Amino acid sequence: MSFCARAGSKEFRTAPLWGVGQRIFFLHDGRATPANGGLLQAIQQHSSLGSEASGVLWSFNRLAEWQKQDMLNFLRSL
Repeated sequence: MSFCARAGSKEFRTAPLWGVGQRIFFLHDGRATPANGGLLQAIQQHSSLGSEASGVLWSFNRLAEWQKQDMLNFLRSL
């Protein structure tokens, strides 16, 4: 069974992670680039009041640096 989340008119639908390792620009407007941290910058920019991502970001920020790097390496492998 396939599931495709549908965003409402006031929401963004996040793109699937497939191919994230080949992307250069991140976020909806492309403002996270290799020059300013790329993927890590995109992860950090998802923090905001009421965001579903805030809990995940809190957990990510509590990881040891080597664990964060492992996560980034995994995402880049997709």
